[in-house]
Amino acid sequence: MQYYLSGRLSQYLLWLACVAGVVGLLAARFLVALAPVMGVLAVLANPDLRRDLSRYVRNGAAMRAAAIVVFLLLSSLYTSEWPVWRHEVFRSLTWLGVPLAFTAAVPLAGGQRLAVGALFVLGTAGVGLATLGQYLLHPEAANAAIKIGQNMQAITLIFHVPFGLMLAQAFFWGLLLRRHPLAGLWLRRALLAAAVVAVVVLHVLAYRTGLLVLYTGLLAYAGWLLTRRHVALGLGVLLLLAAAPRLAYQALPSVRERVGATVWDVQQFQLRHDINNYSLARRLAAAETAGYVISENWLVGVGPADTHAAMKRQYAWRDYGLSLKNRVEVHNQYLEALMGGGLIGLGIWLAVLLWPLTKAWARRNPAICFFILTQATVMMVADMLSLQIGLNLFVFGYGFLVVAGEEANKRASAATRAAEVTELMPERFASTPEPN
Repeated sequence: MQYYLSGRLSQYLLWLACVAGVVGLLAARFLVALAPVMGVLAVLANPDLRRDLSRYVRNGAAMRAAAIVVFLLLSSLYTSEWPVWRHEVFRSLTWLGVPLAFTAAVPLAGGQRLAVGALFVLGTAGVGLATLGQYLLHPEAANAAIKIGQNMQAITLIFHVPFGLMLAQAFFWGLLLRRHPLAGLWLRRALLAAAVVAVVVLHVLAYRTGLLVLYTGLLAYAGWLLTRRHVALGLGVLLLLAAAPRLAYQALPSVRERVGATVWDVQQFQLRHDINNYSLARRLAAAETAGYVISENWLVGVGPADTHAAMKRQYAWRDYGLSLKNRVEVHNQYLEALMGGGLIGLGIWLAVLLWPLTKAWARRNPAICFFILTQATVMMVADMLSLQIGLNLFVFGYGFLVVAGEEANKRASAATRAAEVTELMPERFASTPEPN
């Protein structure tokens, strides 16, 4: 009973939910579905639930996430794909459950948050290292696959796009977590090693999307250093950015094959050749197809559940010579949001993604800045929220960093105000004249 009344049960359940979420993303998919349920149990185990539940509706980040669900429900007024719509409503519950857990459950302690972050970084590096070992067993076959635009999945069968994003995030967060005051010497060394592994895996396996995210983040960091007048360090990072891709191209056959395949891929689309066997060319065709759909449904879109059907109808008018199995969806989250929800849907999505950067407390947190930057970058080349692992990766990071960060900032502000009032009270009593 004391365990419950002290709030430790709620806190421990929330920590287990986070651990389950990370392990689920890396290996055991069933844990991804279990994690939000455990998070809700953590909320119910909060002894001050009646007081803390209101924190959910007062949290702006949580309410913006809930707006996605509200818009999806309102789209029922004009949707035509009811089975897909019901499935999307079920998937969208994670937008409600995860922010609820990070606002209404007892917050994690600093050591628990460090453990979750370290588990993600070290776990991602471990999976990357095992995948690299699999590549090195048959490098010729793997490079031949890269030459025709194929990508090697993680050894735990994570799709290459989210896995490349996870590797890039592991690099940035590994370096950030090394500065955590609770990180011991061996953990700092392990995090540094994990960051190095993440970079090596991205280059050797030539994950195009992951490398885009990595170098965009490094370029943004270099720009930040220059704006802060750290000129020498900023220029050093820029020189590294200029030299590293060239060195990788000269030293790694996989990178050379990827660059050649990418250029050839784009040329096939530009020259209007047969693009059935070219991944990037099919994506360009899908983006052009989505543009036609958007031009006719620019305000509220065709409905989030109807985008696939709308793409099929448009492909029927112009198929680019693609067979049915090669008529892919649009690989761009912004175009997907615009197609499904029009300007209104895109506005809601951009509010979720970018609004935290309007707050000073969020801009001061480099983990949040890198989270938003990496997600905003990868979503230019992938409709991440259409993938279950992509949706869970975003919502978990959003809840863990943004929602919990806003809640922590509010608690700190409230504590500061209370301390100021306490300090002022003796002064007021001292300045009150004594009665005659």
